[in-house]
Amino acid sequence: MRLIAILLAVFTFNALADTPEQRAKSLRLVLNEKSKPTSRFVYAVRTGNLLFISGHISIDAKGNIIKGKLGDKLTTEQGAKAARMAGVSILATIKQELGSLDKVKKFVKVTGMVNATPDFTEHSQVMNGFSDLMLEVFGENGEHARAAVGMASLPLDASVEIEAIVEVE
Repeated sequence: MRLIAILLAVFTFNALADTPEQRAKSLRLVLNEKSKPTSRFVYAVRTGNLLFISGHISIDAKGNIIKGKLGDKLTTEQGAKAARMAGVSILATIKQELGSLDKVKKFVKVTGMVNATPDFTEHSQVMNGFSDLMLEVFGENGEHARAAVGMASLPLDASVEIEAIVEVE
C-alpha cells in the first residue's frame, strides 16, 4: 500500500511538472507564519546548504495541539494525521526561513518521535503520515532517510514531534 502511495505521488508530481509551492496550494495547505518560539531555541538553523529543522509537534488547523498517546487514546490512523499536521508546520517553517518551498532541493533525514504506550509497535505507520505529505509536495525530492521511535512522553502531551534535515539552494 505504501509503495502505491509513493508511486502515485511521484507520478502525479512528475506528470503535472509543477513546483512544490503550487503543489502545497493545490493541497490547500495553510502555511501560517510562526511567531517567535516561547522556549530557548529557533525553528531552524541553516549552515551551508543544509537547513536543520527543530522538532515540530502535532498541531491541528485551528492551532490546537493534537494530544495523546498512541496505543491508548489515539489510533495509528489518528497518529498518522497528527504526523501529517506536524509536517504542515515544518513546511511553514521552511517557507518562512527560505521564502519559498521551491528552494528545497532534497529532504535528507527525518526523525519522528511518537508519544506511545510501551506495547505500541506501529511507529513507522504513524510517521508515514509525514512522509506521504513530503512526497505529495516535493515528489522524489521528498524521499528521506528516517527514524521512527516511541517516547514515554512528549512536550505538552503532543502525540508526535518531528525534526528534519533538508538540503536547500
